[in-house]
Amino acid sequence: MENNEFMESRRDPAMSTQKKFRKEIWTPFVSAVKEYQLIKEGDRIAVCMSGGKDSALLGVLMKMLHRWSDFPFELEFIAMDPGYTSENRAKLIANCEKLELPIHLFETNIFSVTSKTEKNPCYLCARMRRGHLYSYAKSLGCNKIALGHHFSDVIETTLMGMLWGAQIQGMLPKLHSTNYDGMELIRPLYKVHEDAIVAWANYNGLSFLQCACIMTERAQVDENASKRRETKFLIRELKKTNPDIEKNIFNSIHRANIDTLVSYKLHDEMHSFLDGYDNALDSE
Repeated sequence: MENNEFMESRRDPAMSTQKKFRKEIWTPFVSAVKEYQLIKEGDRIAVCMSGGKDSALLGVLMKMLHRWSDFPFELEFIAMDPGYTSENRAKLIANCEKLELPIHLFETNIFSVTSKTEKNPCYLCARMRRGHLYSYAKSLGCNKIALGHHFSDVIETTLMGMLWGAQIQGMLPKLHSTNYDGMELIRPLYKVHEDAIVAWANYNGLSFLQCACIMTERAQVDENASKRRETKFLIRELKKTNPDIEKNIFNSIHRANIDTLVSYKLHDEMHSFLDGYDNALDSE
């Protein structure tokens, strides 16, 4: 075996987040956990393993944090098989074993259901996945689920909402479930860039599943099928002339000035700048 191959085989994906990728991965991960108060003493968190690179890194980081945390909390690693092929299912299991993440694997028929609808199958799939994850996590005694949404997901979602959804809408680092009492969703990778995740996976010689469903294969044929892909490209182009574009989009949802908005929604109730507009003038 050549020396570089020998080094590849000895690389530790977990320790590389602490050493080679400390600035790009570990530091922003810990920063998000602390700033947004994502984990509290006594929590029992279901870390959701989808088979992709994002959830794999999340699992590694959560396991390390659990080992070094100043306060006790518990973890369960859960993986859902929505109807994978035997090859994809085997790859998911193999990757989790390689990363030493002991998963609870459970099955659903999500792909079978979503393949029968032509209207927003990805949206339906996401909603069904979320529900199954909450339900299974709760059955294990968990009060939170952790998902692998990262910094790039946050800014892309924000921009997509404006360009295609006609709304200013961010992606919160945590939120309470509306359908499962006592359950909460957290996003510990909130400050970690996707480029860093890709670099981590490549450095450690890891390969993961994509969506692994027929809808994804169709989307690969038609480049216009994915608005998220278009948004990624737009951000990449804007970054050529403004290196701070990603940071600016991210900071914009932390510094929203409600006084300058014509209307906004708060707790599902619409408000207008006209509400109390004349009264504010009289009070000056």
